[in-house]
Amino acid sequence: MPLVPPDSPLLKKTPVARKPAVARKKPAVKRKVVKKKKPLALEWKFAIVGLMLILLSPFYYGYIIKGFSSTWRWVKEWGQDPNYRTYSSFDIRIPKKHSIHGIDVSYYQGKIDWRKVKAMKEDEVSVKFAFIKATEGILSVDPYFQRNWREAAKAGIVCGAYHFFRPQKSGEWQAKFFLQTVKFEEGDLPPVVDIEQLNGVDPASMRKELQEFISYVEKKTKVKPIIYSGLTFYKDYLKGHFDEYPLWIAHYHQAKLKVSGDTNWFFWQHSDKARITGINHVVDFNAFNGDSTAFERLRIPKILSY
Repeated sequence: MPLVPPDSPLLKKTPVARKPAVARKKPAVKRKVVKKKKPLALEWKFAIVGLMLILLSPFYYGYIIKGFSSTWRWVKEWGQDPNYRTYSSFDIRIPKKHSIHGIDVSYYQGKIDWRKVKAMKEDEVSVKFAFIKATEGILSVDPYFQRNWREAAKAGIVCGAYHFFRPQKSGEWQAKFFLQTVKFEEGDLPPVVDIEQLNGVDPASMRKELQEFISYVEKKTKVKPIIYSGLTFYKDYLKGHFDEYPLWIAHYHQAKLKVSGDTNWFFWQHSDKARITGINHVVDFNAFNGDSTAFERLRIPKILSY
């Protein structure tokens, strides 16, 4: 094959004509059309503000919670006596037909935070009054009496003091010992004598000494003392003998105090297992037989020194 000279026109490349570049168009950006919201009418603004105030109000939530709690309690206590329902805070059932409630304490409850006792409340139930053990027999003073007597009153609880009676001891001497220990003041509850046992003496001798105690206390304070006893002891040994004196009767875990209508009772100790905030042991729980007017009338008026 003949060689082609390097400068031959056959070896020269013919330039290829290129198409002119076409400029690409950027896709058009679609703009969102924002529709202007119509302003809320003034009435709607007020309605929304009012609704927010209601929803954020603690009273609203209190009402809702209370309604829910009431409904749940109604379901939980289906079939139970509606006048003797359980109060979970106090861990006992409480008769509903009484509006004034209280406790009684002694050294057994130990050191008590009376401010917490006063603050405790479930529905309409709270501790309004407290009976505090002061003395026993002719020699024994409750070691927590002075502290309880002072601190309970400071917390705003109406106080009463009681003496644990020993029938084999002189009633008059026990009364003197009691009044030497307790200084009753205006607004206190009347003095209380706690009689629960015969301690080996016959019923007549017990009643004789008890009458001496009561007579001495009444003479010195010008106030009728309250007699405390269990229902059975009262029926067996006291009924018909001290009917002119106000009674405080112990009768546990019942919807109603089972005494005759003419019984002169003012207080009912209906439970010995209550749980109270500020007290580390179970405590007796009591109901007053009357309204707030009757309760105020029972309290000691201005008392002369004795």
